[in-house]
Amino acid sequence: MSSLLLCGLALSNPFSANIPPSKHNNFPPKLKFRASTATNLAYKEITTPTTEVNQQPHLILTPITTTSCNNFIVEPPNEILHLLNNITHVSDVKMIHARVMKLGLVECNGFIGNKLVVLYSKDPTLLDDARCLLGEVCEKGVLTYAALIGSYRRNERWGDVISVAGLMVHQGFQPDKFLLPTVLKACAVLKVLRVGRIVHGFVVRRKLELDVFVGNALIDMYSNCGDLGSSRVVFDTIPKRDVVSWTSLISAYMNVGLLDEVRNVYELMQLSGMKLDVISWNSLVSGFARNGEIDEAVQLLEEMGEKGIKPGVSSWNGIISGCVQNGYFEDALDVYGKMLWSSVDPNAVTNVSVISACAGLLDLNLGRAIHACVIKCEIAGNIFVGGSLISLYSKCGRTDFAEKVFAEIKKKNTAVWNEMIGAYVNEEKMSKAKGFFKLMKNDGPQPDLITYNTMLGGYAREEQKEEAYLLLLEMSQIDLKPNLVSLNVLISGFQQSGLSEEALKLFRLMQSQPNTIFPNGLKSHTNFPSKVLNAPVKPNPVTTASALAACADLHFCRQGREIHAYVVRSGFESNIYVSSALVDMYAKCHDIYSSTKIFYRIDDKNTVAWNILMAGLVKNKKAEEALKLFPKMLGDALAPSLTTLVILLSACSYISALRLGRELHGYIMKSGFNVFTITLGTSLVDMYAKCGNIIEARRVFESVVEKDIALYNAMISGYSFHGSACDAFALFEELERLSIKPDHITFTALLSACTREGLVEEGWQYFNSLENTHGIKPSLEHFTCMVGIMGRAGLLEEALDFMGRTPYVPDACMWSTLLKACRHHSNPEIGERAAKALFDLEPNNVSNYITLSNIYTVAGMWDSAKSVRSIMKDRGLMAISECSFIDVNNTLYAFKGGENSHPELEDILGTWDKFATKMEHAGFRPLNPVFDDERELDLFSCLHTEKLAVCFGIITSNAHRPIRISKNLRMCIDCHTSVKYISKIDEREVFVKDGSFYHHFKNGICSCDDRW
Repeated sequence: MSSLLLCGLALSNPFSANIPPSKHNNFPPKLKFRASTATNLAYKEITTPTTEVNQQPHLILTPITTTSCNNFIVEPPNEILHLLNNITHVSDVKMIHARVMKLGLVECNGFIGNKLVVLYSKDPTLLDDARCLLGEVCEKGVLTYAALIGSYRRNERWGDVISVAGLMVHQGFQPDKFLLPTVLKACAVLKVLRVGRIVHGFVVRRKLELDVFVGNALIDMYSNCGDLGSSRVVFDTIPKRDVVSWTSLISAYMNVGLLDEVRNVYELMQLSGMKLDVISWNSLVSGFARNGEIDEAVQLLEEMGEKGIKPGVSSWNGIISGCVQNGYFEDALDVYGKMLWSSVDPNAVTNVSVISACAGLLDLNLGRAIHACVIKCEIAGNIFVGGSLISLYSKCGRTDFAEKVFAEIKKKNTAVWNEMIGAYVNEEKMSKAKGFFKLMKNDGPQPDLITYNTMLGGYAREEQKEEAYLLLLEMSQIDLKPNLVSLNVLISGFQQSGLSEEALKLFRLMQSQPNTIFPNGLKSHTNFPSKVLNAPVKPNPVTTASALAACADLHFCRQGREIHAYVVRSGFESNIYVSSALVDMYAKCHDIYSSTKIFYRIDDKNTVAWNILMAGLVKNKKAEEALKLFPKMLGDALAPSLTTLVILLSACSYISALRLGRELHGYIMKSGFNVFTITLGTSLVDMYAKCGNIIEARRVFESVVEKDIALYNAMISGYSFHGSACDAFALFEELERLSIKPDHITFTALLSACTREGLVEEGWQYFNSLENTHGIKPSLEHFTCMVGIMGRAGLLEEALDFMGRTPYVPDACMWSTLLKACRHHSNPEIGERAAKALFDLEPNNVSNYITLSNIYTVAGMWDSAKSVRSIMKDRGLMAISECSFIDVNNTLYAFKGGENSHPELEDILGTWDKFATKMEHAGFRPLNPVFDDERELDLFSCLHTEKLAVCFGIITSNAHRPIRISKNLRMCIDCHTSVKYISKIDEREVFVKDGSFYHHFKNGICSCDDRW
């Protein structure tokens, strides 16, 4: 008995009943009599004074002996039992219970007490009363406990199942083989492995481990608790396994993705001669589909039919649902078509999955067709179907359709309301979301945690910080405690809306004080209590990834490293999302070494991780390395996404790799991507324009049927970059005729075109039309463009005066624009003022010092130039290394400043000597000792990298074939003049893309008109 008592205590203590006292204020029920005759009960009729019972027959309940009791005639207990056995209405139970309590029969008659417990347990609303009554019964029986446990099972009150089972053992009763599976089921659902092991020990002591029903329950319990080893041991112990035993073990392995083990068990099952039933087949089919093995699931479905079991709608639903869960939306629709072809009618579950597939593909037309079928089948009012339709129309941008579906659902539950509110939030229609949220609180079901978290995310993404915090406060006031998801949506929302510092502030609070959200440091937002969340909440991988994204946005490398340390301590390094966020953070903080190092430590790299590293390399001016990663990614059997292709096209743009860009264009077409979409079309236009082929860029532009402002911006920027202002202006007039609304990027491109050609009047016209005509407030970037236009025209004093009248504080970019104009027009006075401002704003930017030094040199102020160089040396400022790229014979070559290791360097220098001699005879002299923009003259003072690349292109390519070069820095005057001579002497077109312009050299003339 001691072991049973120990088991009982262990079972009951962790899950003791927690019954609110408010539910028992009226328990036991007070004595009440009904004025009507209980015709369905056995009773005795008596006559009493009119004042007492209104001269109507009544039910008389009696104590143990026949006595007189307030003018009532009482009967023996067996009569009461007879009445209880014939009760059909719960109110009759309460009436009898009231009289029994008054007569004291519960404590002294176990039969009556047990019967009352059994009757109470049949009503889900009276389970707590049944539990309370159980404690008062003098002689409890096994059947009483079994009835109560069974009722708890039916109502899924698993904690109470374990608690009452423990109480049963404590009272000396032993659960049998029919009751133990229910207790084990409770352990499985609650995932309480420790209690499950105690029950298993009880099973062994009762010698019930060989029973197939108990064994099956043990397999299920261990698998749900994550102990697959014990599941297999129990399975092997069962001498006579049934189909449920095999199915339970298969499901256990399937749930954790051990598909090889599933295949082995399935093979053993067939060898044992066990025939699968429809449940087993469905478990196999849906399990493989859920784990992404769609082909194998379909094969099993066919095998199921061959074994004589026709696949029903549940079988097909398992595959369709698995396809949707794994993102195989097109496969889901294919299977759906086969299902219809097999004459299997879809049900509501099928339609939910198919509609979800349409939503995943953003296929509005097909979704509407399915919607029509749903209406025809008269299941449009189903809340699950309705919820999926709302989600479909929301993702396709048709909230008007979603509203109609919502209105047609008669009995709306919380999930449907959440879908509708989420639709408005995702469409950034927070005013409508707030209206529905208010309506839900007033007229609908009460909002749950999902509702509040959806609204929190919407407020955060809309930069409505105060509203978000007030909503958190409201949650705490209605006893709806914010959870980890609440903080995650806030942190990610703040980061996405540009409030990255606020996101980091919340993350640090979670780290330092995991049980508080709003300590004194955040009370300034509103009058918050010091604590809103009672339970400790620590950052999880999702929170950490959002915090790292905030560090990346702010370029906070030190804070990013601190979070990296937290990642290591918390064991989050293996999480692909956290690792990818670390790669992105370090790349955006210009620590590409750490970024690459973390990337190669990721075991299972996905497409997103590859995209992040490639994008980071491009942003860190290592485009050629990004392009080299693409074949490696394909070697890992990963298919590129649309984002991958956009990144690779931008890499080609950066180094003017026209051939690679064309090959990538061909790959896109062969891979089935639609090149006529706006996203790919815009990227291709940008690539061709920056690679020097403006004609091909225009051809791609014209091929896109549905053009938007982003596509027009790319084409206008291309014309601007090539110095074709007239074409840019004409395209702008076209988009105005088509009623396409321009944005701030459009005007930046137009003003840049005016800058490159010095079109002051046109520049002022576009600048003034920004706000007056198009309602766009001029940004700092637009003001900077105007400084550039005036500076290019030599209006330096006017430009300086204009800077003083802008509504913005001039930033480094604006001062740098003025400084470069001073270099072009050799104005050291204004140049000094611009340089002084730049030295204060960005003291470590070496290009500003070199530009000022060059201004002094051109003006013949040698001492001042040397003084600037001396300051650079004292401050330890090193010049940025230059690099030029050229694509020759399907190979990309890089020439880096100061390196002399090129295998054909001798031939390159020989070619240069020939051109130098011809240029010298023509009267050309290098401007010396002028320094270029970014570094001192290196070993090849007259052979900067673009010259080396040009000479290499001449000796390795066919005569008269254009040479295309990309350089990371601006061309110096010496190199610019040299390439002009080479284009004339060799009768060769040369294209050079530097940091500021796209130069087209032909017959000794450059497209920039020597104003770059």
